[in-house]
Amino acid sequence: MRLATYDDGTIDGKLVVVSRDLQRAVGARVIAPNLLTALRCWPSVEAPLRLLGERLDHGRAEDAVPFDPTRCLAPLPRAPQWCDGSAFLNHGRLMDLAFDKPPIPDFDTIPVMYQGASDDFLGPHADVPFVTEADGIDFEGEFGVIVDEVAMATQTAQCGKHIRLVVQINDWSLRTIGAREVRTGFGFLQAKPSTSFAPIAVTPDELGDAWRDERVDMQLGVWRNGERIGAASGREMAFSFAELIAHAAKTRRLTAGTIIGSGTVSNADRSVGSSCLAEIRAIEMLDHGAARTPFLKFGDRVSMQARFADGRDGPFGRVDQKVVGAGGRPEAAARAHSSDRGVV
Repeated sequence: MRLATYDDGTIDGKLVVVSRDLQRAVGARVIAPNLLTALRCWPSVEAPLRLLGERLDHGRAEDAVPFDPTRCLAPLPRAPQWCDGSAFLNHGRLMDLAFDKPPIPDFDTIPVMYQGASDDFLGPHADVPFVTEADGIDFEGEFGVIVDEVAMATQTAQCGKHIRLVVQINDWSLRTIGAREVRTGFGFLQAKPSTSFAPIAVTPDELGDAWRDERVDMQLGVWRNGERIGAASGREMAFSFAELIAHAAKTRRLTAGTIIGSGTVSNADRSVGSSCLAEIRAIEMLDHGAARTPFLKFGDRVSMQARFADGRDGPFGRVDQKVVGAGGRPEAAARAHSSDRGVV
């Protein structure tokens, strides 16, 4: 099942079901007005939503229209909670080596995670406003999952069954600010602006064999101004999504709609490229003694799309966004922020 959220002027948008070929969509308001509501009552809406999807795929859905990803907000324009891990250890180790930082204690055995802002997620085609280029504007290609309610202290073996949807993420970062905030020991705040999402959230079964061991075994293609930056695989997560969920729920319950991120997708094989500029710069520091690749500038365009191992486009759709100055924020970015919605 493939679900998306159209902008209808409301705070949570309009839930639509998307066909498997990503060509058609149909509103699901009669079942649930929006995705957040659907997640809160998933046992009662899953079957009707799947049935609607089957009718759509077979050309029998009334009121079906061509799917338009430019109308999409993030699948969840806002969420109760957004917890982002760092499950690709290669990425963390590169950062430590490049900047001569001591390793994080227990990095290999205990997930690293921060809690980001979840009140104002961005859609896949919204222009993304930033205050100044001097903040070190960077993208981070990730995968994530959306869960239903998870009780406090739920064990890893039970966490997988709480995964309802899988998403593709661009976790924007401001590296200059992040370097200072890391030194405070108090976590990220200003360094993590609004996070962006690919248009479609999918149930794990849509990934077929690419959903393995509660990991996304797909390549995440990343482009900057049309130049491919990387196509790293999500398979190399050191911690599964079930382990990340258990970590987040160790001392608190997770309410339905909580999003858990994988952290920057990163592989030990450098030939596949990277999913963020910070990692590229770290490798340059290790190989050449200095970073050569600049961070993003206003006017730059960032695109991301996951692909299956056989080269087929993944089911999440494409992120395609332009970096702009906040002072003259274009209409597309203003729409994404309308209705009060919402380290290297």
